[in-house]
Amino acid sequence: MRSVNYVQRVSLDFSGNLFPHAICLGDADNDTLNELVVGDTSGKLLVYKNDDSRPWITRSCIGMVTCVAVGDVCNKGKNLVVSVGAEGWFHLFDLSATNKGDSSSQHEALPSDDQRPFFTQHIPANTKVILISDIDGDGRSELVVGYTDRVVRAFRWEEPSDGSEVGSGQLVLLKKWLLEGQVDSLSVNPGPVGLPELMVSQPGCGFAILLCSWTQQDSSGSGDDFPSVAGSEGPSRDVTLHLTTGRIHNKNVSTHLIGSISKGSKEESSKCGLFALCTLDGTLKLMDSSQQLLWSVQVDHQLFALQKLDVTGDGREEVVACAWDGQTYIIDHNRTVVRFQFDENVNAFCAGQYTCKDGVNSPCLVYVTFNHKIHVYWKVQLERMESTNLLRVLESRPRFKEQLRALGVDAEDSAAVRELVEDLLYKNTKP
Repeated sequence: MRSVNYVQRVSLDFSGNLFPHAICLGDADNDTLNELVVGDTSGKLLVYKNDDSRPWITRSCIGMVTCVAVGDVCNKGKNLVVSVGAEGWFHLFDLSATNKGDSSSQHEALPSDDQRPFFTQHIPANTKVILISDIDGDGRSELVVGYTDRVVRAFRWEEPSDGSEVGSGQLVLLKKWLLEGQVDSLSVNPGPVGLPELMVSQPGCGFAILLCSWTQQDSSGSGDDFPSVAGSEGPSRDVTLHLTTGRIHNKNVSTHLIGSISKGSKEESSKCGLFALCTLDGTLKLMDSSQQLLWSVQVDHQLFALQKLDVTGDGREEVVACAWDGQTYIIDHNRTVVRFQFDENVNAFCAGQYTCKDGVNSPCLVYVTFNHKIHVYWKVQLERMESTNLLRVLESRPRFKEQLRALGVDAEDSAAVRELVEDLLYKNTKP
């Protein structure tokens, strides 16, 4: 396991407190460049852009913001910013119009009406984590919400047949599931036949697959006071629980998962997708949708966040796990581990693509500290994950052999080549 040191970072001003899932990266204003979205416990929604330390846009929400997301939740072909609070208030923000003006002007205070969401709806309270994704394979995005009472609900945005504006619709309940353990993560992963599977993390390094049977008839009521489709009201037991094999885990230890990990090509990634799990007691696992364990890694840090990120630029996404003390692990599909030590304790963590100084999306790591600071490490690319040596790198370059011939050194004589390199590096002698 080798260590890396990232130094290119931007520090953002953040004076509030936030929940672990109230931060995300995404194209909030539909300009193809990603922003950082943060919601705090006072009801503020902050959007950071580029390397400016101040928020580019600030919006107001009702209650404490527990989770945020960016995606095409209304299936209109453009991203919206979604904010959900502990009290159950669901907010939609359309920031597309703001990317046309000068970003510096957005720091100025806007009228109160302009800071409010264009749509608000009340859904069941005590939200913990949300997901915007196509979970049933119909080509439309759904909103999945995990709650602190071990319940998961799926919603879809529906509009009247004559509705033309996005704000004319509302969320409609599709289904409600009841889990045995706490829900810490929601994700979608391609199943063995390529269809999406909705996955939920379960304590003890377990996970559950939730079936999206919208047409199932269930006469029992759930008490949810908002529109729903037929058969969605009962806390259906369409739940398949899986406990991973190997090390015996504390059945109460919290678990996080991330799915749809890219294998490098869309064709490979759409079949038998890869997903990863991590636990608070330091276990990391990579599995495929056929439940085959590809690797397992044990570390001595408490892992509380799990992400995916292509740090080598080869199209294959690595698994990124962060511990409370800032220790960050990056692991590829071959179980090669690289670690990075962030220098403070971490309150929240996310990873993804972000546009910083160079005006293009690049892989980044985002840390929120307990000292009211957000640190964005940008351009965290690695040339390779596996360890190598200088001679092997030099031998792969044609000019190296040309230089050896010019110096009268036989390129096939490994001992002579090694001696030459050692003399140049450590003895400061001339050939």
